[in-house]
Amino acid sequence: MRAAAALTTPTPRPCGDTGLLLELPDNRLVHAYAAAVRAAQVEGVVDIVPALDTLLVRIDPREGSMADVEARLREIAVPDAAEELPRVIELPVRYDGEDLAWVAEHCGMEEREVVAAHTSTPWRVGFCGFAPGFAYLVGGDTRLHVPRRAESRVTVPAGAVALAGQFSAVYPRRSPGGWQLLGHTDVQMWDTGAEQPSLLLPGDQVVFREVAP
Repeated sequence: MRAAAALTTPTPRPCGDTGLLLELPDNRLVHAYAAAVRAAQVEGVVDIVPALDTLLVRIDPREGSMADVEARLREIAVPDAAEELPRVIELPVRYDGEDLAWVAEHCGMEEREVVAAHTSTPWRVGFCGFAPGFAYLVGGDTRLHVPRRAESRVTVPAGAVALAGQFSAVYPRRSPGGWQLLGHTDVQMWDTGAEQPSLLLPGDQVVFREVAP
């Protein structure tokens, strides 16, 4: 294994009364640094929340002071994100979405090219938000960057596979939504009966695989 990259440790900034926010150059480093903080088991840290290019470290002041946690975070070297071995999740998709033709036209591609682009490049869970189990996927084919719909749909079905901006996502349950719909997967993304309800977790790699309609 290679030694950790010689990167500058991010400077923590206060975020409310019980949080420290770290800004990092890219999402891979967010997850690499989050893993390093978890491994360090910093006293007082009760939660670590990754986002696109920031990491929120939540503190219980009864277990550790802000000053002590900040000092400890400054000591943690930013690891080389290339050393990570992410969990890989494969999702079978039927590419029959209502917006597939629009996405193809917008991107100057054929529909089959859109499907190929969406399935040939692995995606990564950058962060989660919007709704329980909703994972924002980053790192796909840059040709698929598209705007949100001008008007959101009142209802998007659970399992809908979609694009918006630089992100792809799978709607974990029936909800309103304004993303461009490419298709649908039958895989359950959110299961309240499971020990870990969300199928996708920050840092996971996601591979979409086309299946027959």
